Amino acid sequence: MRRHLPLNALRAFEASARLLSFTRAGLELRVTQTAISHQVKQLEDMLGASLFRRLPRGLVLTDEGLALLPVLTDALDRIGTAIDRIEAKGTREVVTVGCVATFATGWLLQRIDHFKRAHPYIDLRLLTNNNRVDIAGDGLDLALRFGDGFWHGTEAIHLLAAPLSPVCRPDVAERLRKPSDLAKEFLLRSYRAEEWPLWFAVAGAPCPKIQGPIFDSSVAMAEAASRGVGVGLVPIAMFENELSSGRLARPFVAEVPAGSYWLTWLKSKELTPGMRAFRDWMLDTLRTDASDADDEAPARETIRKRPARAKVKARARASAARTKRRR
Repeated sequence: MRRHLPLNALRAFEASARLLSFTRAGLELRVTQTAISHQVKQLEDMLGASLFRRLPRGLVLTDEGLALLPVLTDALDRIGTAIDRIEAKGTREVVTVGCVATFATGWLLQRIDHFKRAHPYIDLRLLTNNNRVDIAGDGLDLALRFGDGFWHGTEAIHLLAAPLSPVCRPDVAERLRKPSDLAKEFLLRSYRAEEWPLWFAVAGAPCPKIQGPIFDSSVAMAEAASRGVGVGLVPIAMFENELSSGRLARPFVAEVPAGSYWLTWLKSKELTPGMRAFRDWMLDTLRTDASDADDEAPARETIRKRPARAKVKARARASAARTKRRR
């Protein structure tokens, strides 16, 4: 059984020992010098040992006082830290967000400081992944994912489309005059095998046999392409920095719809204020980005309607059949 601890007397001793003055300790603890002296004397009586030598010009710690002070200071500091953390929960909220790495590096990290400035009392925890995520199992509040928006048991808000287009090192792009020239290159691919055939169908060229390495991350694929390993097929909007800096080049404008980025959370989970703040900030930021892009676009631009996904797949099958016959 834990013995009774005279907390007021211990606080009085700790302040007096730290300041070596009953008077200054009284000022810190907002009590009189007499009260501090009395509490310390009670503690000494209980311990059966003197903690101070009382001199005309101040206090000096005894061996017993020197032994007690660091232990007591550490304990009080730890108690104060624990109380601060408990109190902080009333004003701060931790929001844990899982994010596919491509979206994290290509969009979110460039803007996350804006969220922090707008919501200083939300602690954002960002966990990146390769688009394989278990919201409940991973302890996530929200998940930023790539796909069609249909995940069992989740709510999903559409953020932005992510069409795919080839990228490569600039010197490689210089020798690519037409889509069929890609047949001579090393084509990097993702675990979604249909992506290159779909792109070649849109580009109007037969799809060659693809034997390049398989990546589970567009970030890794783009990095390999920038090092001259081959030509990658990536969500082009996520690599604007690499394209503008010249680390990557886009040899062809043709792109194929492959999916979108979505903000998701469990239907069974009620949105907290922090989760709502992150959701609203994302949607507001995307609207602002879209408005800025419209302002920068040419006043009149002819937009070609991309083929529907079903038609694209049909073209891909036809292209593959023609290639097979030629072989």
